[in-house]
Amino acid sequence: MNMNMNMNMNTKSRLITLWVVLYFCSITNSLAASKQCHFPAIFNFGDSNSDTGGLSAAFGQAGPPHGESYFHHPAGRYCDGRLIVDFLAKKLGLPYLSAFLDSVGSNYSHGANFATAGSTIRPQNTTLHQTGGFSPFSLDVQFNQFSDFQRRTQFFHNKGGVYKTLLPKAEDFSQALYTFDIGQNDLASGYFHNMSTDQVKAYVPDVLAQFKNVIKYVYNHGGRSFWVHNTGPVGCLPYIMDLHPVKPSLVDKAGCATPYNEVAKFFNSKLKEVVVQLRKELPLAAITYVDVYSVKYSLISQPKKHGFEEPLRACCGHGGKYNYNLHIGCGAKIKAHGKEILVGKPCKDPSVWVNWDGVHYTQAANKWVFDQIFDGSFSDPPIPLNMACHKHL
Repeated sequence: MNMNMNMNMNTKSRLITLWVVLYFCSITNSLAASKQCHFPAIFNFGDSNSDTGGLSAAFGQAGPPHGESYFHHPAGRYCDGRLIVDFLAKKLGLPYLSAFLDSVGSNYSHGANFATAGSTIRPQNTTLHQTGGFSPFSLDVQFNQFSDFQRRTQFFHNKGGVYKTLLPKAEDFSQALYTFDIGQNDLASGYFHNMSTDQVKAYVPDVLAQFKNVIKYVYNHGGRSFWVHNTGPVGCLPYIMDLHPVKPSLVDKAGCATPYNEVAKFFNSKLKEVVVQLRKELPLAAITYVDVYSVKYSLISQPKKHGFEEPLRACCGHGGKYNYNLHIGCGAKIKAHGKEILVGKPCKDPSVWVNWDGVHYTQAANKWVFDQIFDGSFSDPPIPLNMACHKHL
């Protein structure tokens, strides 16, 4: 009897101890989670969805009417105004990111943007100006630029003077937020090379293996907080649907090409697996996976519900079902009767259009997407942007 009582007492004691430990762990975790992160800088890697002037600096400015809705002049963005990364920086109380490649008037004290329009994760064997050509600044090149930037900025920062005000501090690199929005062009490149859906899917693991390596490289250079966007519904982009039409039976209720969206969803599922693996392999990293695909598809499939119109036609373009023409793009002019005539005209009110130029989203659509994702509603783990430094337990 006494023996049983002792056993019961010991069991109860152990249970109470366990409960106390779990309780204090939960309090500690909630306290840690309740503390907002201080991100002194953002370092962004990506393609045209987040390019704030990289490609323009390297190959010539994206001309008017790009930038008209906010900057009122071309500002290096393939958009009528701001991008998701601009709204992200603003939310964190930081200036808009200067492109690493843009040497004129840039301030890198709060980070740098290595993204360029047309960039892919995997290097492409094409030139920029051919049909289906992509940026030479693939993700591995962007990392090399970052690595060089990190090393050289500290050398110059220590010199003081103007360098001290224009370049990040050494500690900013470990405290910064590292944002990634890339992969869409890796899928598109397959279509431009006449690959089948199965063939595009087949090279996704290799693409993501290279993405995984770059995240590890950044981690080894001190990066700890990562905010990773998946890829959007490629099959809803006017330029894809115009250049690579599918049978009517393969078009969904929203008017998007199902096969291309299926490939995007496949890419995203594999990207999420990579993020899960990285969390195990990089013990000090906080990696947030953001499902922008779902948000963008919701906007395109239910535009009126969200205050938009014309989800599948380009606001700025010329002709055709989607107001998109590969050879006469946004801002294009033609000569007629000895005069230049603007034919790639913008729509009257870009604020109610989803797509800007057949490839990219309008400022209004970018803001709407950002407003859905910054609070963690579409993130794994479901933490807001200002908590993205906390490792998920």
